[in-house]
Amino acid sequence: MSTLHIVTLCTGNAARSVMAGVMLEQLAEMEGFSLTVTTAGTHVLEGQPLGMRTKEAMISIGELDISGVGRHRSHQLVDEDCAAADLIVAMEADHVRYVRRRHPDAAHKTATLRRLASTLSVDDAPFSTRVAMLGLAEVDLDLEVDVLDPAGGDQEQYDAVANEIFELCGVLLAVMGD
Repeated sequence: MSTLHIVTLCTGNAARSVMAGVMLEQLAEMEGFSLTVTTAGTHVLEGQPLGMRTKEAMISIGELDISGVGRHRSHQLVDEDCAAADLIVAMEADHVRYVRRRHPDAAHKTATLRRLASTLSVDDAPFSTRVAMLGLAEVDLDLEVDVLDPAGGDQEQYDAVANEIFELCGVLLAVMGD
């Protein structure tokens, strides 16, 4: 199987998308799965470092090597990210709406983490075929369940979001394999 390129997407590229990116990369590595991850946001202050609560939340998982997260700088989603991605994993429905408006050519490969974890099939079809079968560009986003943004919350909220994302990333990775 070739290396899949995943873009994880949240609002500021400071918490949820970074958590999901680190988690997907490391879970994939543990499973011997070839994955490249780019993290991005929909409304970013470019170049901002990772917040301490986000870092502490990832530490709370206990299974993650966060030694490289100090290099993280926030990044606005751009056309090149969308073109390179095999899949764009959004944290909430509004992020999917953003992609549909700003990067419509990527709508067919963009969905929320929760939707992908619950609907991506496990079978012998190639990954791109299984994603296409989901009809993501037409999904009713009013029915989505978001991974809530912990911004402005206390450490306990960040830790809860990190645990939720870790669980969903584990499920997604299990169904991603070709």
